[in-house]
Amino acid sequence: MKLPTLLKTTLATSVAASILASQMAYADNVRLRMHTFYGTEVDAIAADLRDRLSEASDGSIRLQFFRGGELVDSDQFVDAVARGTIDIAHGVGSYWPGRVGIGTIEGGLPGAWVNVEEARDIFANQGLDELIAEAYEEQGVKLISRGFGSDYGLLTREPVSSLEDLSSMRIRATSSIATVLEQFDVPTVFLPGEELYVALSTGVIDGAVYGGPVEYEQLKLHEVAKHYTDINLLNPGWTENALINPRTWERMSEEQQTILTEALDQYLLDVHQWLEEGNRAVIEAGELFEVAELPEEDSRRLAEAALPIWEAEAEKSERNARAVEILINNAIEQGRISE
Repeated sequence: MKLPTLLKTTLATSVAASILASQMAYADNVRLRMHTFYGTEVDAIAADLRDRLSEASDGSIRLQFFRGGELVDSDQFVDAVARGTIDIAHGVGSYWPGRVGIGTIEGGLPGAWVNVEEARDIFANQGLDELIAEAYEEQGVKLISRGFGSDYGLLTREPVSSLEDLSSMRIRATSSIATVLEQFDVPTVFLPGEELYVALSTGVIDGAVYGGPVEYEQLKLHEVAKHYTDINLLNPGWTENALINPRTWERMSEEQQTILTEALDQYLLDVHQWLEEGNRAVIEAGELFEVAELPEEDSRRLAEAALPIWEAEAEKSERNARAVEILINNAIEQGRISE
């Protein structure tokens, strides 16, 4: 039975329109340069991200992935994304507090949360990420995803049994942790993760607060420092973000933007799960590090010393004050501080 000419024409037009609409969704191929602060330890997770993006976008999104230190230093990510040197950065806000004033709060103030579920709620549901996104927008970059770290302990060349032991050591730390340690006369310095091996092996530093056992193992720091100490200040000890150049974002279709956002969300979750599982495995194996914990009294002294940091951060700007208010209200709700 032959179709009427009008019906055939209508069907052909409909099919052509559907094909055209599908093609238009991915009309432009997008090549993205993404830079992380991690090293080779996340290669497998990065490969999954590349594959996921390519498959979900019918090959229209191609990702080139750079490890820590390969193109730009990790503390220069905001500038690099704003200029378009890279399209996407996977970083930590506390690496650039001088550029993004809320970055130290974003990275994690000592005592701000005690588990990942609480941290997620603070950022996603209590308004903290909205404030942070505003701050990044002012610097010419767009916040598109949030991730969470894991254990955040101290790795040293020599054993640590008390805060007093640290007074003769030079410790790598981000700004918030450094501020706490300096109240106990502990010398501190900031170095990117990619510089820690050389700094520890040459004695430039005596220890570092950078991450958990699995990260130290992946950076091969167990070869130059074997003493891991839980300082009980923050868990997860840092938060991670994905920042994108706004011009890159705007030239993508809505479908591509959705694909990218969902893929980055999964990537950051995969990194978190890798950290959690890896830390447990390294500690349980008991082969690479001598694991210790600060005495409860010392941990309490550190926590008390952290409270002025909240106040100091709040005084830096109206936005910071609003962010610290969120943290205070949450801590009151959780019963950790009184009104």
